[in-house]
Amino acid sequence: MTKSTNLTLSLTLSLTLAAMLAVAAVPAAQANADLAKAKACMACHAIGAKLVGPSYKDVAAKYAKDGGAEARLVQKIQKGSSGTWGPIPMPANPQVSEADARVLAKWILAQK
Repeated sequence: MTKSTNLTLSLTLSLTLAAMLAVAAVPAAQANADLAKAKACMACHAIGAKLVGPSYKDVAAKYAKDGGAEARLVQKIQKGSSGTWGPIPMPANPQVSEADARVLAKWILAQK
């Protein structure tokens, strides 16, 4: 193969891989929103607006520089919390597994 053919092949493979990764990321983001709906999180929270609890964007902004935020949110999701966002407590969600709580926490923190 010529140098030009190798370059074209390399560029084509790189672009194909980038496109595949971009497409794969969209279902993951949607899957996490679907998980939040399935676990009834959206009954009290929305991505961009305060409902009963804070918006996910507000949560992400509050914890943006907190290295322990993911673990802290996992605990809050499963065990509940009070006082962080005002007088209305967040109830415990024992039906949410630790693995699902971790997925939700990562997704919430990505809502910027």
